[in-house]
Amino acid sequence: MEEMKQILSNKVHKSQIKPGDHIYTWRTAWLYAHHGIYMGDEKVIHFTRGGGQEIGTGTVLDRVLLSSSPSNSDGDPCPKCGDQSKAEGVIASCLDCFLSGDDLYLFKYSVSPAIFLAKARGGTCTLAVSDPPDDVIHRAKFLLENGFGGYNIFKNNCEDFAIYCKTGLLVFTTISVGRSGQAASFLAAASAIFSSPLRYLTTSFPGLAVVGCGVYCVSRVVADIGMRRDVIKIPVERLVRGSILAEALEPEACVKKLEVARVGAEEPKVAQDVVATAKGD
Repeated sequence: MEEMKQILSNKVHKSQIKPGDHIYTWRTAWLYAHHGIYMGDEKVIHFTRGGGQEIGTGTVLDRVLLSSSPSNSDGDPCPKCGDQSKAEGVIASCLDCFLSGDDLYLFKYSVSPAIFLAKARGGTCTLAVSDPPDDVIHRAKFLLENGFGGYNIFKNNCEDFAIYCKTGLLVFTTISVGRSGQAASFLAAASAIFSSPLRYLTTSFPGLAVVGCGVYCVSRVVADIGMRRDVIKIPVERLVRGSILAEALEPEACVKKLEVARVGAEEPKVAQDVVATAKGD
């Protein structure tokens, strides 16, 4: 019965969420969801591109998908948050401003593969394991003070922010999308629809639908943060230290630095031998 409830909806009441929870709400007729980390006392930390700005796809979607930032431009400013209609980056809002009148949903971690596939819409759950709430809250507060880089709908969006806060995982390849299940779901759907090999597997419409569904499901599973191998765990302090944040969003450079640091910490004798050899040469 509980698994059936999880399949049907992640919708929750305000009284059911706890500090450190990853929450979200649907925007613009359920076209996309906005994500954040609940901090307690009806406060949410989330990542937004800013009111009135394009979301960065470079396509017509920029006009369809409106800003995810809280907006009070059409009425009186929120007595708790003030006017955040032009706020951008990592911001803190009250829960009501975060929801903007929409319903509240709880993003699920450590779901079973069956539940994950049953949730055909991306951006609602993951196979990955969440870290303890204290770690999640620490990352969110730290990023509120130090930022989370530039907003990018496919590689660094509000869901990426929330998932990083929950897991500390960062994608270190530049050829794939970020951690966002929404972005992965979109690309999986595009792959299922436009994949040319499909026409060679079947000629009937039902067969094409079955094969397309299979491609979509496999693509989603492979892209999920809990299944990927192109991720590393990076402490939030290292993520934002100096130029590390910029390198982390172009993560291959960050990985090289981490590898160098690991050699220095774990194999000092080897490092010393290398230096000695260099001097001898």
